[in-house]
Amino acid sequence: MTPLTLPAADNGAFTPPTLEELHLPAILPWGASDGFNKQMLLVLLSVVFIAWFFIAASRRRQLVPGKLQFLGEQLYGFVRNGIGKDVIGGKDFMTFVPLLFTLFFFILVNNIYGAVPVFQLPTMSHVGGAYFLAGLVYVIWIGVGLKRFGFRYLKLATVPSGVPWYIMPIVVPIEIISNFIVRPMTHSLRLFATMLAGHLVVALAGSGIAFLITQESVLLKGMSLLVLVGAIAMYMLEALIMVLQAYVFTLLTAIYIQGAVAADAH
Repeated sequence: MTPLTLPAADNGAFTPPTLEELHLPAILPWGASDGFNKQMLLVLLSVVFIAWFFIAASRRRQLVPGKLQFLGEQLYGFVRNGIGKDVIGGKDFMTFVPLLFTLFFFILVNNIYGAVPVFQLPTMSHVGGAYFLAGLVYVIWIGVGLKRFGFRYLKLATVPSGVPWYIMPIVVPIEIISNFIVRPMTHSLRLFATMLAGHLVVALAGSGIAFLITQESVLLKGMSLLVLVGAIAMYMLEALIMVLQAYVFTLLTAIYIQGAVAADAH
């Protein structure tokens, strides 16, 4: 049952959609787990789509690029130069471009699913995907710092230079909590929460429209048009946020890596 076809309650009151109804049942259930669900299917399809697009865009490279090649080059250049080079710096950025490129387009496609009528599910509205990506980035930027500076990196990341010694007992615990606990949590929850909230708002508006149309009152039926206008506006806003969250997640990844690469300069 989709959120757009939710029935009214037995007493005629509006029944809002719940999180359980937004998360569809498994396609291939097994055991006590959810099994193979729609989210997993969409994640696999996103990998296929991204790979197909960029392979097709680079297959017949020409000095004067065609439309597909031009689009692929512009998208790659946006991540390479606009995020990698500008944030990490010209000396070290190329090492991390594949990571940033993959993160941006993987998150973008999986977010955009929520704006596609047939799919109607941003897979990052499931917290597991956001946790995994943030955890992966967490391990990578700490690993980069340890590889470059050894265990001295832990001191560089938690003991700010120029701070008086008598303030250190207060500053160091704050830096530890901020860098190693709060940072990965906010990195993941920012993506998950915005995708879930936007999806829930649009579903709520759709359910409200369906409920108002079924009412006998002409006034309530007319109000469904107002709700529809608001739903369209929220739909467009959600689509914008889907793109912005892919950019923000990738940008923060570049910032964290830059901080690890240049930790001795802080």
